[in-house]
Amino acid sequence: MMDKLRLDKWLWAARFYKTRSLASQEIGKGRVLVNDQAAKPAREIAVGDRVSVRKEDPPIHVHVRALSAVRGPAPVARLLYEETAESIAARERAAEMRRLAPEPAQGIAAGRPTKRDRRLIDQMRGK
Repeated sequence: MMDKLRLDKWLWAARFYKTRSLASQEIGKGRVLVNDQAAKPAREIAVGDRVSVRKEDPPIHVHVRALSAVRGPAPVARLLYEETAESIAARERAAEMRRLAPEPAQGIAAGRPTKRDRRLIDQMRGK
């Protein structure tokens, strides 16, 4: 069993990114942190490291539980990491806020105002 593995390989095997090259690009952009420090794709990670992945808002914080250089099915990939309780709570709060936030386009029932509507609006404003 291996004790260290490249970060980009692990992110690919854990199914955070579809390809290893995409994982490398995201790491290079600074969207992946290891133990709260910026990392490079060749950075070696070990079991117990904390990895933060900023794919969406809020970022996902996980602890590395196992290493694998082989990309397997999703249920097996979930065994490679454990998401922190704070990360789960933050994601649930964000999902709830998105659910409760009104859709901006729903306030416009009839589309753009017509020329007549604009004149009425200007008249009400006193212009």
